[in-house]
Amino acid sequence: MWSQIKRLFWQWRGIFIATPSAGAFVLILRLSGLLQMLELAALDRMFLLRSPEPVDPRIVIVEINESDVQKLGKRGYWPLPDALLAQVLENLKQQNPSAIGLDLYRDLPVGFGHESLVKVFESTPNLVGVQKVAESEDSFAVAPPPALKQRGQVGANDFPLDVDGKVRRSLMYLADKNGENVFSFAFKLAYLYLSDRHVDVGQTKDYLVKTGNVIYPLFQGNDGGYVRAEDQGYQVLLNYRASRQSFLYISIMDVLENRIPKNLLKGRIILIGSTAESLKDLFYTPYSSRILTAPKRMAGVTIHAHAISQILSATLDGRPLIKTWSKLYEWLWIFLWALIGAILIWQQRYSGSSKRKSLLPLISILLAGCCLIGSSYLIFIAGWWIPVIPPLMTLICSAIAVTAYIARTAGDIRKTFGRYLTDEIVANLLENPEGLKLGGERKKITILTSDLRGFTATCERLSAEEVIKIINFYLGYMADVITQYQGTIDEFMGDGILVLFGAPITRENDAIRAIACAVAMQLAMEPVNKKIQQMGLSKLEMGIGINTAEVVVGNIGSEKRTKYGVIGDQVNLTYRIESYTVGGQIFASESTIKEAGSIVKIIGNKEVQAKGVKQSIKIYEVGGIGGGYDLYLTQEEEIFFELPEAIPLKYAILDGKDVHKTVIEGKLVKLSAKGAQVCYNSAVNSVVLQPFTNLKLNLLIPNNSEMSKDIYAKVLDKTPERNNFYIYFTSLPPEVEAQFHAIHLQQRNIESLTPNE
Repeated sequence: MWSQIKRLFWQWRGIFIATPSAGAFVLILRLSGLLQMLELAALDRMFLLRSPEPVDPRIVIVEINESDVQKLGKRGYWPLPDALLAQVLENLKQQNPSAIGLDLYRDLPVGFGHESLVKVFESTPNLVGVQKVAESEDSFAVAPPPALKQRGQVGANDFPLDVDGKVRRSLMYLADKNGENVFSFAFKLAYLYLSDRHVDVGQTKDYLVKTGNVIYPLFQGNDGGYVRAEDQGYQVLLNYRASRQSFLYISIMDVLENRIPKNLLKGRIILIGSTAESLKDLFYTPYSSRILTAPKRMAGVTIHAHAISQILSATLDGRPLIKTWSKLYEWLWIFLWALIGAILIWQQRYSGSSKRKSLLPLISILLAGCCLIGSSYLIFIAGWWIPVIPPLMTLICSAIAVTAYIARTAGDIRKTFGRYLTDEIVANLLENPEGLKLGGERKKITILTSDLRGFTATCERLSAEEVIKIINFYLGYMADVITQYQGTIDEFMGDGILVLFGAPITRENDAIRAIACAVAMQLAMEPVNKKIQQMGLSKLEMGIGINTAEVVVGNIGSEKRTKYGVIGDQVNLTYRIESYTVGGQIFASESTIKEAGSIVKIIGNKEVQAKGVKQSIKIYEVGGIGGGYDLYLTQEEEIFFELPEAIPLKYAILDGKDVHKTVIEGKLVKLSAKGAQVCYNSAVNSVVLQPFTNLKLNLLIPNNSEMSKDIYAKVLDKTPERNNFYIYFTSLPPEVEAQFHAIHLQQRNIESLTPNE
């Protein structure tokens, strides 16, 4: 169960990392208030995108526009005197409206005729005046008309302003400085209209305002996109119908001069207020958020009309109020889109390398973003304001997080790749536009190949886990050395390594670096063997072959799988040169030695007839290199001592992995630390073994007819006595190694006693 969970986590690790990270990051931004303005701007955009609703016929606005101000001013009637205002009210009363709202301050007499205005106030029970309740540093409370105050016909015309100065909320009531609740101007007028139609208006058990069957959600400071907004009083989100064109407007001059049709205002709510620019009763609203034009403000009397229309439409027409989700639902919504963004990118991380496919993740995120915005808009049409900016940000952030994680993973791959290639070569392959194109080029390079002697036989005695552990340790050590000398590891073949010097980047000293790298690799076998011997295993020995020639190098394969490699007969020749080595030797071709020059220390040479090559070639054994590298191999003299008693054996020739059927008998007559001298009967066996021939041997165990486990060796290029040849052990079974070790100790003891006799 736990392993399945771990596997599942690993398969979806990018999603499990990006989703909570992006969600938590955006939530912190959201709770800090940094996203509030963006969210409010998104709300404004939804208002602007929404189709305008029809004109509400229940509300008529008697406006004092700029033209009216000019006309009244020319007649000496500005500010509008109480007598003319009384005349306006009388003219409106004659049409029997349901309610009249006077959105003009009349706490003090203005001009002449104040007594006539008071009489109108006292004789008009469906008239509602205004007062300003809230106070702030830059605004003061304004008292209501005393005559209307005495009759309870006053409402507050305050608007809650957002941080950007826009009106997005309206009031049902708020408390004055004495702590008494004052109903809003809009609510008082709506109440009069609904009462005429016998619609119940009251409160729920939770003290929420209710008109008919509609309950108005009380605004809290963190609702919707708000963060710690001022929520004093009973506030509701204002669901505007549209801009100015939502209501019928009549000029106050038309009312004064009785130029309005008969019964036009019957049963309606009449609002009297200023729309003139010079009177400065204008506010910014969601409809002020214009991109290509200057923002337009809305008259206060029009905003009151929208607030009234919201109450009437919700109660009588079923028009939705703007509601918000709880914080739990909002957070789940935000994390959902973080999950979507992470999944979209994670699932397409292997979408391919073509330009068209590489755009799929970006296109999918764009489509997901469009779905988010579209769904949020449709939900807004239905009356719900849900977050848009936070989920959009989590969608993008989670996509970026997964992309960054994939890039980091790619960086880790590049780092791993860099273990086998130099940074310069990696950059050439991954950053050069031509670096990953299929195709090759013919160029002169130096090829190095290495192989462990007898490691295959050693593997047969170990578990798979032990073999992998040893080979990874060995290859890792060698890879570090190769990288140090700017070699390109073309391939790992079991315990073998193929390295290129001069591809993909050619340098003047490719052959010199190849030889220096080979010597450094042989020297590195000492710490490798220390570690291996601590594991209770036998020492490893490596042979290296080097060749310089012209070959074809480049990207080989298909669009789906490509390998940077080398092709040519000279690659096979390098393998042949390496096959002549025994443990610890380095053989280089004549072309490589000529390229490297005199700084190479040569300790021997021989002419060989390589398989597949028509003419014989000359190979050189490298003992070290100077020229600033100063790397030299330790030369140990191989001393053979005669065995007190020859050890019988049988041997057969190895050709690659195949063992010849012909088995030849012989005897071990001499032994050294790493090799032996074998004697055979030429009368029985006429086959003369050539130098570098690989053999499989089995010793006859004394006093037993059984044979030892397989021993592997190579025939040395050493002049033997007649019917004898010398071999170098490439692989010894532990029990045979222990037997030889005991013989060596015995011989040393004999030699140490000889001088004293």
